[in-house]
Amino acid sequence: MKSKKRRIFLQTMMSFLGFLMILSQFGSHSSGQGGKMNLRESEDSLSIILEYYSNQGVMTDPGKYAYLYEGLPSDVPQLVEVVQGVMIHIFHAHRHGIELSEERKKEVQIRKVNDMLKRIKELDEHSITFEREPDKRLVGNCRDFSIFICSLLRYKSIPARARCGFGTYFTPGKYEDHWICEYWNSDQRRWVRIDAQVDSLQKQAFDLEFNVHDLPAGKFLSAGEVWKLCRTGEIDPALCGIFDMKGLWFVRGNVVRDLMALNKLEVLPWDCNELMDGSEKQLSQEEFDLLDKVAELTTAGNISFPEVRSLYESNSALRMPADWKP
Repeated sequence: MKSKKRRIFLQTMMSFLGFLMILSQFGSHSSGQGGKMNLRESEDSLSIILEYYSNQGVMTDPGKYAYLYEGLPSDVPQLVEVVQGVMIHIFHAHRHGIELSEERKKEVQIRKVNDMLKRIKELDEHSITFEREPDKRLVGNCRDFSIFICSLLRYKSIPARARCGFGTYFTPGKYEDHWICEYWNSDQRRWVRIDAQVDSLQKQAFDLEFNVHDLPAGKFLSAGEVWKLCRTGEIDPALCGIFDMKGLWFVRGNVVRDLMALNKLEVLPWDCNELMDGSEKQLSQEEFDLLDKVAELTTAGNISFPEVRSLYESNSALRMPADWKP
């Protein structure tokens, strides 16, 4: 009798340990992975997620300029070099000895990658694998670098998604408005965060010694992560933003932008709907509850993917206005 009880106990423990192993594999917050009740369901769910992020969205689709992607390398750091060879950051052009005209600065208003490619081709007829002179590169910002590398990765059938949030590595003690890209590393079975904006000159300027092709934990925080920390008082909202634009209202806007990006609509940093209108208006309790829910879902990993999609599709407050066109 004791032997039978012991066998049942051991079987129960083995089942429980097996469940924990599955949960740890698919529920790691640090790697952006979510969990399911069994391995088969987890694998099926993961396949759906990876297929979704392997396909282009309205912003990342190269359109008729897809032929410019022929001959691209498959190595991620090399793809980042391609992006940096055709694009220059509006705030860091001076590091390359370039003074941008007001007309050239308007290029940061370009929303879609196919329009970026059109402008890149106008500036220089070479293949995009050819590194341009700094004055022949498209002027962009962190969001543009992120969606461009995202477009290249998706073209190579590598699941990728842009993320909107805050970087901690530009100004000590500050959480600066920033975008990065995540791609799925199939060998390591995790989402890897890369900063396609930071080139060798920026690494030197900001004294960065970590790998920008695999950002360590805490270097970039998604908007949802920062929102939650602000709500609990662990981060002062006055430290979050860019230039003189800081505060919980700024974080709020990025929370919605990050949700949109996870639904493959990577709007410009200044695109707004009523919920992220750029003002310090007093939010209703209902709005706070909605943003809390968005923050929770966008930081929960793969397990929240169905809810990330359904909440976005079902709630107009989280989408751009019906008459808005990308």
